[in-house]
Amino acid sequence: MFFERPGGGERAILVHLDGQDPEAREDPQEFQELARSAGAETVAFVSVPRHQFTAKYLIGSGKVSELHDRVRAEQVELVIFNHTLTPSQERNLERAFECRVLDRTGLILDIFAQRARTHEGKLQVELAQLEHMSTRLVRGWTHLERQKGGIGLRGPGETQLETDRRLLRVRIRQIRQRLDKVRSQREQARRGRTRANIPTVSLVGYTNAGKSTLFNALTTSDVYAADQLFATLDPTLRRLELDDLGPVVLADTVGFIRHLPHKLVEAFRATLEESSNSDLLLHVIDAHEPERDAQIEQVIAVLDEIGARELPMLEVYNKLDLLEGIEPQIQRDAEGKPQRVWVSARDGLGLELVKQAIAELLGDDLFVGTLCLPQKLARLRAQFFELGAVQSEGHDEQGGSLLAVRLPRAELNRLVSRAGMQPVEFIEQHTLQ
Repeated sequence: MFFERPGGGERAILVHLDGQDPEAREDPQEFQELARSAGAETVAFVSVPRHQFTAKYLIGSGKVSELHDRVRAEQVELVIFNHTLTPSQERNLERAFECRVLDRTGLILDIFAQRARTHEGKLQVELAQLEHMSTRLVRGWTHLERQKGGIGLRGPGETQLETDRRLLRVRIRQIRQRLDKVRSQREQARRGRTRANIPTVSLVGYTNAGKSTLFNALTTSDVYAADQLFATLDPTLRRLELDDLGPVVLADTVGFIRHLPHKLVEAFRATLEESSNSDLLLHVIDAHEPERDAQIEQVIAVLDEIGARELPMLEVYNKLDLLEGIEPQIQRDAEGKPQRVWVSARDGLGLELVKQAIAELLGDDLFVGTLCLPQKLARLRAQFFELGAVQSEGHDEQGGSLLAVRLPRAELNRLVSRAGMQPVEFIEQHTLQ
């Protein structure tokens, strides 16, 4: 670390600021869940009624003195605030408490650092941590603030603080370059799936809504799933076969949370792009959560930030086993399209309904059938093969090609129109029923 700071620990006091603007107010229960997920041993939960913040400590000096006494009495090693602290507030509080101080962003970053398992995930977490740390380097090295003169004390011409900033900038640039490479690799993989006409379905939702449990139940996978916040950090892709539709790629992604730090959204853009480039989003919702409406709004806000707000979406209300009087079902809109599905991923209830709803939503714009193409349409036949839309080929008695094709209807119409024919007439004339 670049700071002369007290070492971190697990015995913690949680400080929640109450009486704020409802838009900025954090959920105290969610705050305690975050601390538990990070591995903190909560010694005390302190709710501070504040309507106006102070520039020095965020909270009043009287409450700072009270917390200092409590830190000494309880031998606490860490004080966590359920609010964003400025770098100067964080340093002032550490000096006053004589222990480590962490804000909400730092807590979430710590959880992400514990959960990252893949090389890409670790890079993304490191990038977010370094960018967060770069704002806290000011006066971090109090004993090396000034260049020293004299024999044996002359430096290379820059203070330690300047050196640290330069090293941070270099490392951040290196990580960004690696993540750009990851982004291009993901984009290449997506183009390959597009050429093969394999739709992508992404699971999105609030953290701990049950996305990984649903993912495992649908794909018979063993992705890590637990009753804790941010259990899943690294994206996972699996193939899922659906009746009357064929294969789709199902993607499990990182969960969202209220006031998700912007640094994390930026750092995980390569991962979140998996959602923004999907053909369908499965918005997994904890049906048993009292604050579910607020959580839905937060998910929509993050989807808007990553450019995925307008994508087709199916709501999946999970944890049906915790509710009474509601059976697994598909609810439809005025046009008869699936709008939401009620399931229990843990007990395996309603999984077939989820698959049915996905197939209905993706199958609307998909043409699946056998085309009988005479020899004069050999060029059109070649174009179907180039797109990877041909699943099998046979021949009729006249030497024509019998192509079992599967591709988006818009793509079929485009190819047929370029061949100089009317799409509707062509399909009626050349499709084998």
